[in-house]
Amino acid sequence: MANIRDIAKLSGYSVTTVSRVLNDHPYVSEEKRAKILKIMHDLDYIPNAKARNLSSGKSKHIAVMIPYANHPYSDKIVSGILSAAFNEGYKVTLLPTNYDPKVEKQYLDDLAAKAWDGMIITSKKISFEMIAGYLKYAPIVCCEDTGDFPIACVSIKREESYINLFKRLKIQGYSKIGLTVGRSETISASTALVLEAYQTIFGLLDDTMIVRNCRSFEDGRQAGIHFSNVKELDVIVTNGDDVAAGILQHIEKAQITVIGEENLLSSRLLGFSTIDHHLDQCGEAAFHLLFSTSTNSITIPYTFIQRT
Repeated sequence: MANIRDIAKLSGYSVTTVSRVLNDHPYVSEEKRAKILKIMHDLDYIPNAKARNLSSGKSKHIAVMIPYANHPYSDKIVSGILSAAFNEGYKVTLLPTNYDPKVEKQYLDDLAAKAWDGMIITSKKISFEMIAGYLKYAPIVCCEDTGDFPIACVSIKREESYINLFKRLKIQGYSKIGLTVGRSETISASTALVLEAYQTIFGLLDDTMIVRNCRSFEDGRQAGIHFSNVKELDVIVTNGDDVAAGILQHIEKAQITVIGEENLLSSRLLGFSTIDHHLDQCGEAAFHLLFSTSTNSITIPYTFIQRT
């Protein structure tokens, strides 16, 4: 198998010149470049990717830490990341964690060992303080507000979106509102924001009006069974369109208003209202922010989509 020295010998140019052609260095004449590329083609030479990465200092390869595979929240953010990464010629490795802090730390250790050029963290259990300790190794972007920590972030206006939604429902005369959430508010900032927004507008929430650990269509079906036994229920505000779709297997939309989240196909097909936080735009922005030096924080606006 031919190597870089063979190509240098056949071309009559130095190993350094051949290396510059391999790494697409601009300071090589077109005549030299064409001759070296033809020899590479004739020899069916395939450059060693690891060697090129060591030479350039970049692999054009990033990692994306996600809590779960095949989850609507992760899927939509990842879709935006993949679109932006593809356009820039980057490879993407997805790292499911199941919110295991040991797994999350191991991935950060891999980042420190130069496994990737950077990392996007869509959701996590480990602290921002720990994440900040790895910034000396490679750029990191979190898909949530990182507050005073020096970590680049793309956030959505989740609290504002729910405050405005609950205000809208109150003005419309609704008062008995059920909620579905994912992780407990003790470990999830997103869940805590939703519950705080509810209490700001409606006051204390009765335990019978909330169903926790809802992430999927099947979880929604179980929530639908629960809410079907709650009397005089006006509205169910869910934490995902697929959860809402599951609820509608046991709840009549004509009798109880069901509101979803993220404007997925299920909400469009079943025709229920939803809050779109534009997570695909969040993913695109996170990729571009990963290698940006001009800004450290981006906020993505939301849209409430009213359907009858």
